[in-house]
Amino acid sequence: MQAEQEQIRAALLESDLEAKLMAVGALPVVVAAQNWVALPTPDLPGRPAHLRLVAPRDVPRRRNLGSPAGRFALLHALAHIEFNAINLALDAACAFPGLPDAYYADWLQVAKEEAAHFAALRALLREMGGDYGDLPAHDGLWEMALETADDPVKRMALVPRVLEARGLDATPGIRARLQALGDRQADAVLAVIEREEVGHVAVGSYWFRWLCNERGLDPEQHFFALLDRHYRGRPGGDFAVAARLAAGFSEWELQTLRARAAGEVASG
Repeated sequence: MQAEQEQIRAALLESDLEAKLMAVGALPVVVAAQNWVALPTPDLPGRPAHLRLVAPRDVPRRRNLGSPAGRFALLHALAHIEFNAINLALDAACAFPGLPDAYYADWLQVAKEEAAHFAALRALLREMGGDYGDLPAHDGLWEMALETADDPVKRMALVPRVLEARGLDATPGIRARLQALGDRQADAVLAVIEREEVGHVAVGSYWFRWLCNERGLDPEQHFFALLDRHYRGRPGGDFAVAARLAAGFSEWELQTLRARAAGEVASG
């Protein structure tokens, strides 16, 4: 394992929040990855020891954003997503050898931006008298990382283009609720996250299509084949069409996703 790959792996496994953010900030932007080796995705990435993971149904609800508890629960849930996104980007950067150097540079840049998102949300939590890890959270994002650990094509399809793309759909509604409550500070943080997450999903789209082309696969057809094989449930709801198009989804993919969400097209 080369020194740069070892440095990325160490940041992935770091559990202390301050040390992790510093480690990500110290990562190189440009790497030469020709001699990197395959590294297994860890069963548990570095995360605070006191963070309690529970089933999704047991995560605290955040319906009443007008209350301090409801606002804290929302921001904690968002911080948990961004913290997972740091680990997902780091793992994407060090787990899959043999790809162009630009692939690793892209995911290291994503990791740095996800770290900035997390730090901004954590600052809001601390202003409210708490911190990340104070509430339980679920582990669905990392479970998908483990399910896609054997193949970068699956990882690019199902993490950025499914799980993270759902954030593109959800963020406008969350921002509208925060704006209605007059929470300009949280809305400003989410405005940055919303803009930069389009670029993160676009990175996934680019490398998914690149990998498919290298393997002689049709990217659009293969995306839905992987979706049917690995994703539980139907990725539905309101789609952020402009954001998804900017993030590398085709018109046909969006039409198919909308039809599936409406139950007009059966999966499988």
